[in-house]
Amino acid sequence: MLIAGVAVITARNPVHSVLWLIVAFFNAAGLFILLGAEFLAMLLIIVYVGAVAVLFLFVVMMLDIDFADLRSGLSRYLPLGLLVAGIILAEILLAGGAWAPGQGVVMHEALGNTPAGMSNTQWIGSQLYTRYLYVFQAAGLVLLVSMIGAIVLTHRQRVGTKRQNISHQVAMTPGKAVRKAQPGVGQGVEL
Repeated sequence: MLIAGVAVITARNPVHSVLWLIVAFFNAAGLFILLGAEFLAMLLIIVYVGAVAVLFLFVVMMLDIDFADLRSGLSRYLPLGLLVAGIILAEILLAGGAWAPGQGVVMHEALGNTPAGMSNTQWIGSQLYTRYLYVFQAAGLVLLVSMIGAIVLTHRQRVGTKRQNISHQVAMTPGKAVRKAQPGVGQGVEL
């Protein structure tokens, strides 16, 4: 999964980057299966690979990105990007060095393990639709806003395409739409 994550960042072609992202999602699903969370593994494959990654792939293909223009700005913003990357790396190392697993964590007994008599899927559903209902609804709202944003980004006016004019179609009468013509022998009909 780490190799696929690095390949997502370092791939030169954005389509290859999205394909590596799909590989990373499949590897994360495998880790969930090893942890015994098979429902989360299938959810990850269905939602992220089946919807989000495919959406990313179509958005990347539809945006028509000019790679020469992107590469020309790389040298200008490289020092600032390296500075920000260094700060983030320092924060990660600082947080990782100070972290001790399990200390100071108060775990609610309902969140510790799957209760007896309930499957993993039943337990996740009961927690999701009772205790975390508002968070679940907020996550759905975030996904809706991101879908609308992707549609707005890919929607653009194209020159030379015919658009549907609904008011013109509703106002159309048979007299406007049909014209009788009786061409002579060997003559065509003018449109």
